[in-house]
Amino acid sequence: MTDRRGNEPPRKRGATPGRENPPRKAQPRRPSTTDSARTTPPRPESTRDRLLRKAREEEAAARRPVKKAAAKKATAKKAAPKRPAPGGAAPRKQAPAGGAAKKTAKRPVKKGAAKKRPPQNRPQPRPKKRRVPKAPRMLRLGRPAVRLRVTFGVMAFVLSLFAGRLVLLQGVDPDSYAQAAARENTKPFILHATRGAITDRNGVELAVSEDAVAIVADPTQTKPVAQQLASILAPKVTGTTYAKLVAAMTGKGRFTYLAHQVPPTTWSAIQAEIKTANATIAQQNKGKPQAQAAPLLIGLYTEDDPIRSHPNGSVAATVVGVTGADGKGLSGLEYGLNDKLSGHDGKAMYEVDTKGNKIPNANHTVEEPKPGVGVQLTLDRDLQYFAEKRIEEAVKQYKASSGTVIVEDVKSGELLAMANYPSFDPNKPYKSSDLNNPALERTYEPGSVQKVATMAALADAGLIDLNTKLRVPGSIDVQRRTIKDHWDHGPLNLTIAGVVAKSSNVGTIMAAQQMRIPQFVKYLHDFGFGQPTGLNFPGESNGKLMDGDEWPEITRSNVAFGQGLSVNAVQMTAAVNTVANGGVYVPPKLVRNYVDANGTVIPNQTAAPHRVVSEKAAKEVATMMEAVTAKKGTAPQAAIDGYLVAGKTGTAQEVDSACSCYRKWATSFAGFAPADNPRFVTYVVLHDPSDGVRGGGLQGGPVFRDVMSYALQKYVVPPTGAKQPNVPITW
Repeated sequence: MTDRRGNEPPRKRGATPGRENPPRKAQPRRPSTTDSARTTPPRPESTRDRLLRKAREEEAAARRPVKKAAAKKATAKKAAPKRPAPGGAAPRKQAPAGGAAKKTAKRPVKKGAAKKRPPQNRPQPRPKKRRVPKAPRMLRLGRPAVRLRVTFGVMAFVLSLFAGRLVLLQGVDPDSYAQAAARENTKPFILHATRGAITDRNGVELAVSEDAVAIVADPTQTKPVAQQLASILAPKVTGTTYAKLVAAMTGKGRFTYLAHQVPPTTWSAIQAEIKTANATIAQQNKGKPQAQAAPLLIGLYTEDDPIRSHPNGSVAATVVGVTGADGKGLSGLEYGLNDKLSGHDGKAMYEVDTKGNKIPNANHTVEEPKPGVGVQLTLDRDLQYFAEKRIEEAVKQYKASSGTVIVEDVKSGELLAMANYPSFDPNKPYKSSDLNNPALERTYEPGSVQKVATMAALADAGLIDLNTKLRVPGSIDVQRRTIKDHWDHGPLNLTIAGVVAKSSNVGTIMAAQQMRIPQFVKYLHDFGFGQPTGLNFPGESNGKLMDGDEWPEITRSNVAFGQGLSVNAVQMTAAVNTVANGGVYVPPKLVRNYVDANGTVIPNQTAAPHRVVSEKAAKEVATMMEAVTAKKGTAPQAAIDGYLVAGKTGTAQEVDSACSCYRKWATSFAGFAPADNPRFVTYVVLHDPSDGVRGGGLQGGPVFRDVMSYALQKYVVPPTGAKQPNVPITW
């Protein structure tokens, strides 16, 4: 095959130079694909490379100055290889193997003549690679030894898992899985602990737990007959409605409470009515197919749920308190001593069937409940009842808002009565406002009863005695404030006993001004004012006493006759009891003993007594108080035939919350008998009496007399036969 290049004429086969044809220039030899020793000519620039290079040059030229860019553009245009013109452009000569192709001189082109493309160095065609056919894939046979090893390894791993699980179940933790299975088939039942009883000092029950049940339902059984069961339960149980019962018996789950603390008699009546209804349904279902038979009334069960009962009704209700539906205390000692009274509930686990019913004679575990501790109070049920009835009469007679009576044993500090009116009956519906105990929770300004503590402090300091004489004016100015007595009078010549007997505010201030204020404040703290009584009763108020001992003179003057401080009834009773007990303060006591389930009696410990004033000072003040119940005193109504009685009246202003101003009154009377050998202290207070002549002797004195007389007779305290001393009250 002839290889022509350019316009070279064909050469005759077999011709040799020098003969017929002239010799021609030797052509460069085409490189062979197998000749690796020879150099390969450079590959001519492709169209893509040329366009890329041209784009790069244009981009670079755009960044340079205009003149330089133009020059570069012209240079690039000259240097760019020209493509041959279509239709007969002469091909370029092959460049020699060792160097670049020679530049061809540019011929002048006539104007209007078509430009011819210069010959190009066309790339040599690449030799086609010989495609070697692939050998066909052959099926490789497996290696039996490897397969066996893998199979045995997998089997050994799986068997080891089973073996490890078996060891875990049988050896390491066998009980947990047994317990998990048991939980699926068992059901817990709470065994309520018996709540401890609350009794008076003689063992008479004031609050006791009685047998009762809680009605529970299984909604999966009661759902078809919920309306019929609700119509039976609603009229007989309290604290729920027909709609609530239906909703509970048609709800989700398998357990729900319907009613708490249902008396056994009520549950017996419910059972009887359900039995009658089921008998009627069974009679109606006779002869009917099973699919058309009416369902029986089933799905109700009971649990022990003791009910708190108050055998004596309203007696000491404000002291004892009440419990809620959950059996926990809500007020009074039921709340304050709930941890001791409630005990610890037990638990029973029974095996049940698929419907949740107990399986008879099946395995079960029982954790027995621990009964609560009983509480024996210092109160006397009979005296408490009498005091409550008597203060109720006084409140109604004088149209007071409320009233309180406290009776305390002088030597032991035990409270034999803590009566309040209004009160309530825990066995009947009551309001939350009825649950307060005003004897400890309500505070007020004590009035002239406070003069007992003031005179005892002055006598102990040696600033007064029975021979002290004062010229008492009708009023006194203290820091530009005028203080008067409760009756109008001119200057009076009164002994210190006369100041107490006449309850003179002016005379008390004159005597108190002799004592330094810090010393006076210390005595008040020793009498128990401004601090808790130690009864730990829930909601007890500490009263109010001005902080510190740097009081202004007006504060000391007001506190001396019972204004400017606040107390509760038990605090005031304990302060008067200190004088009756020869100057020794005995912390009041309300809980006498604790009694455990075995009957073991554990005495209740209280704070130790402490001396406040000397026995001589206490005796002098007691003599001053005896003059109060004499015929010329302020409370002859409090005298008791055959007994020597020491007492003190009190009338104080109270703040009306409606106007935050002094617009109400509190009248009171405190005393002890027999005065020469005191056994009991009784304190009476009436809040805001609005009918009759206001005064502690007129309104509180008769109540004191009746309650004290009952206490002396019940505890067989004989008269001492002492006569009223002839203590002068004027000079």
